[in-house]
Amino acid sequence: MNILIIGPSWVGDMVMAQTLFICLRQQHPDCNIDVLAPDWSRPILERMPQVRRALSFPLGHGVLDLAARRKIGKQLKGQYDQAILLPNSLKSALTPFFAGIPVRTGWKGEMRYGLLNDLRVLDKERYPLMIERFMALAYPAGTELPQPYPRPHLDIDQAERENALSAFALEVGDRPVLALCPGAEFGDAKRWPAQHYAQVAEAKIREGWQVWIFGSKSDHPGGEEIRDALIPGLREEVYNLAGETSLAQAIDLMSCATAVVSNDSGLMHVAAALNLPLVAVYGSTSPEFTPPLADQVTMVRTGIECSPCFDRTCRFGHYDCLRLLQPALVIDALTDLVGTPLSLQEFSI
Repeated sequence: MNILIIGPSWVGDMVMAQTLFICLRQQHPDCNIDVLAPDWSRPILERMPQVRRALSFPLGHGVLDLAARRKIGKQLKGQYDQAILLPNSLKSALTPFFAGIPVRTGWKGEMRYGLLNDLRVLDKERYPLMIERFMALAYPAGTELPQPYPRPHLDIDQAERENALSAFALEVGDRPVLALCPGAEFGDAKRWPAQHYAQVAEAKIREGWQVWIFGSKSDHPGGEEIRDALIPGLREEVYNLAGETSLAQAIDLMSCATAVVSNDSGLMHVAAALNLPLVAVYGSTSPEFTPPLADQVTMVRTGIECSPCFDRTCRFGHYDCLRLLQPALVIDALTDLVGTPLSLQEFSI
């Protein structure tokens, strides 16, 4: 059985989609799963053993280009028994339709009658979590989801990780590594202030840690702001990798971390899929919809009256849901998760 997945457009959603792939392989052990998704997602999909192939989808997010979608569909014709669509947009249903895939499964979304022939109506109360909405598409409509839910897990190639360390002249050795992920493509209402991140970095550096900052090119200035907030002598222990690495390198390097502090972002879900001790900082969003799925996670938020609002920017302009979340709370959460450097060294002996 060959299954085509129409993948999502966000890093975190792609990581969480692995729960669907796991469910499909549990039901159909011999099935082949290919994922049609943007090129940026290839490093994630290549680290998922359930996926046979990552197929490049050349159109950008939001681009219709009907002719291109028809052409891609014709190229895929006759290769798949089922298509499962994770986006809810009408345009995402066009390629499987043009490919003539016999079973086309997805949520109703943007009124996709005719384009999908296994159309599901989403009960948000029954499936409040994103992963539940993904997993449900692996089963016939109305099926009770099996417990416990599978968790994403990204495989790391040791040779590739060593290459990434060498490329950036990084060393782990006996020193714990704190990974910071201060960015969020969603918007400012997900970004904990750089000054707060700097206080966490300072506390851990004084305990003997080194700090690696991850993110996209747009997050690099924020990483520099964190470094600049530290005094000379501490600043040199912070390596701003945001925008310097590929996504593949970022995943491999993050796997070296002792612990991670992250906003609610795609990299938060990457850290969870690497099963790293994680402190997840929530502002305008809620962990009740897309929580990180890992063994050692502490989620921190202020819970003020106007949060969660799910806005990209603060409608009141104060960003108190993030600004009032004090660094001490995150530092204490890190200590609860991983202890002190001394205890870590004793554990590793």
